Amino acid sequence: MRQHNAVENRELDSISGVLPEGSDIVIAVRDLWKIFRLGKTAVRALNGVSFDVLRGEFLAIVGTSGSGKSTLLNMLAGLEAPTKGKVFIHQRDITRMDEQQLVGFRKEHIGFIFQSFNLIASQTAEENVELPLVFRGERKSLRKRKARRMLHFVGLEKRLRNRPYEMSGGEQQRVGIARALVVQPEIVFADEPTGNLDSRTTDEILRLLQRISKEQNQTLVMVTHDNNLAQYADRIFRIVDGRIVAIEEGQKRMDRQLLN
Repeated sequence: MRQHNAVENRELDSISGVLPEGSDIVIAVRDLWKIFRLGKTAVRALNGVSFDVLRGEFLAIVGTSGSGKSTLLNMLAGLEAPTKGKVFIHQRDITRMDEQQLVGFRKEHIGFIFQSFNLIASQTAEENVELPLVFRGERKSLRKRKARRMLHFVGLEKRLRNRPYEMSGGEQQRVGIARALVVQPEIVFADEPTGNLDSRTTDEILRLLQRISKEQNQTLVMVTHDNNLAQYADRIFRIVDGRIVAIEEGQKRMDRQLLN
């Protein structure tokens, strides 16, 4: 095991040498491919993708349906195995982990925000946010304290006892965000997080995601088909036919200095 980790670290060092000195890489993707077979036809969902994501960065992956953006997100989260290539998170190659290791890794290091909220209808906002802590086996008093702190962070301290059907779509998504954050993950993956919201609520949620990235120094990776939403990110990766064809800065990105 020690020799295996040494090989991984040497490989990661060699592929990260082009980054500025002192860069804090959280995610490193190298030559990632995903090929599906439809009968005798090979479909390349990802076509040799490579990039780095830094700590505290808000990254948007934008593309049309079928561009490969959701496949890429699934591979970054270890939900889908690549045909070829590597994904390093904190210098650990998650493509070499088995399913049990991946489940444990996600539980400790990764949070998810879903388009459809995925809240439990019979539970209150507080109980929904507590759920990941229940799976961790944390004692009730501690998980309630953490859940209330996160609900306060997302502006829902007065909604602790409300169930999903008693809240608006924007409030439900804020509960989903609080649930993703309550385990203090280093990385948060968001899959079309505002797809079911109106334009005003969408802006509020995207501003909240910016705060998460900047105030808590958490890395946020969002996939979207909407170019306007992508503009809130620090960087935008445009993906077409499984390739990153352009990298841009978001026009609505938040300067860290504005928070000081």
